[in-house]
Amino acid sequence: MAGVQFVDPALEESVARFLAAVEVRLRETSETADPFVTEAAQHLMMAGGKRFRPMLVAVTSHFGDPSPSTLVDAATLLELTHLATLYHDDVMDEAEVRRGAASANSRWGNSLAILVGDYLFARAAEIAAGLGPDAVRIQAQTFARLVRGQIAETVGARDADPVHHHLKVLADKTGSLISTCARFGGMFSGCRPEMTEALANYAETLGMAFQLSDDLLDIASDSADSGKTPGTDLREGVPTLPVLYALSGHDADSASVRLRELLAHGPVTDDALHAEALELLRESSALKRARETVRGYADAARQQLLTLPACSARTALESLCDVIADRTS
Repeated sequence: MAGVQFVDPALEESVARFLAAVEVRLRETSETADPFVTEAAQHLMMAGGKRFRPMLVAVTSHFGDPSPSTLVDAATLLELTHLATLYHDDVMDEAEVRRGAASANSRWGNSLAILVGDYLFARAAEIAAGLGPDAVRIQAQTFARLVRGQIAETVGARDADPVHHHLKVLADKTGSLISTCARFGGMFSGCRPEMTEALANYAETLGMAFQLSDDLLDIASDSADSGKTPGTDLREGVPTLPVLYALSGHDADSASVRLRELLAHGPVTDDALHAEALELLRESSALKRARETVRGYADAARQQLLTLPACSARTALESLCDVIADRTS
């Protein structure tokens, strides 16, 4: 389940039941009297996905009482929020494919894709309202961070340090929603506030590590491992941590100087220059530094768990730190 290693069969079975209940709830909340709206709203939902966020709600709920039905609602609203952002992201990125299927914008156009994303956000807000004012407030704050992160990514670093800007964007765009998943898992299972806060801090840090590891996989892995052509971000001019480290470096050796020359003007679209830049990045100190940064976030996430009781749920959360550290080693 999304990279989690379960040593306790009872916990694994409980999480599987929870995810099955979330799947039913997702379909219920996206069905309407209009078959076309239902089809569009369920388009990405039916295309698959790891359901990482609901899984995190499920596992963190085992630090308290995992039985309340409100936990399924909490996980559903967070997955709906995540799905809604994918509709909007694909419009902004002009993406043709999502999860192996045609993106909503390529199938029905940008306007409809935006509206479907809005519809899913509205359905998520409706579920939050049923969970009480604290859930509404936290969801609104999370949504604000998601949008703020997208705005920051769109306008760029401007006068800010590019590395700091990149990390802040990832914290808002990725870490915030993953953090809320763990927060809701703790809240709605009745955990003490300090335990819930530790879970939320763990999850945000873990989300940062996971997203940063994607930066590395685009460079270091072959297509069989990463699922996409190596160097796609480099070709599209997407700023990733290894590239930002390379550009901010001051190494005077010929390879580092040449790499900075290749990266200085944005997208590297020429095939020969792209291959050269990719090879130099793979051998660079920038990639090594980025690996150390990812491992640092994974280790920091693990540290957040030390204040929590030792149990099978904690072991499962710790395993995610290992998975992220190993996938970029």
